[in-house]
Amino acid sequence: MHMTAMHMSDRGLLALVRHEGIVPGPYLDIRRIWSFGIGHTGLAGPPDPGRLARGMPADLDAGIREAFRVFRADLGRYEAEVLRAVRVPLQPHEFDALVSFHYNTGGIAEAALTRALNAGNREAAAAAFLNWRRPASLVPRREAERDLFRHGRYPRGTIPVWPVDPLGRVNFDRPIRRLSEDEALALLRAATLPSPSISASPATPSPTTVLAPARWLTQLAGVVSHLTRRT
Repeated sequence: MHMTAMHMSDRGLLALVRHEGIVPGPYLDIRRIWSFGIGHTGLAGPPDPGRLARGMPADLDAGIREAFRVFRADLGRYEAEVLRAVRVPLQPHEFDALVSFHYNTGGIAEAALTRALNAGNREAAAAAFLNWRRPASLVPRREAERDLFRHGRYPRGTIPVWPVDPLGRVNFDRPIRRLSEDEALALLRAATLPSPSISASPATPSPTTVLAPARWLTQLAGVVSHLTRRT
């Protein structure tokens, strides 16, 4: 198997997006950093979420396609970093699990699971996924990544699309849409098309239009947590 040619499989992409969820407008993550789509921040490159038009896009499908387009552009860096850190051949499901882990933690180069994997101890590598489990809401994700790595067991189910208000607050009480695998793949494959509904806007939103989503910080830690690091 040629490590340099590896990319996430479609099933791996869907598994990662399920963990992250989709917010088709700019939102503030748990560190009050403007983000967009599937965990994208300005540090990863354009677009700058802080300059996008606030609130939900007028065309929801176009907003989801844009989220997928940005996600695919960001993902290449994480795939390459996994391939640089891991020095042993990987099965596709192992690679998918490692990229999902790295996309969330950024820790592939320093993780004990990588050292164990490079030493040829896959069981120890699988167990070490759970070293990265803060906050506690991330434990189910780590367990799912471990099971994918160890057994090739991909998660199933719909992918939530969460609404966001003009002040960047996500309402995790009820998704605005749930994508089936076929719908998500169709939008993912169409993601190279530009989306005119996602545009830069310096305007300050009006506080009179703000929603009041419940359990904001608690749920956001579990769904949008790509910047969370182990302490």
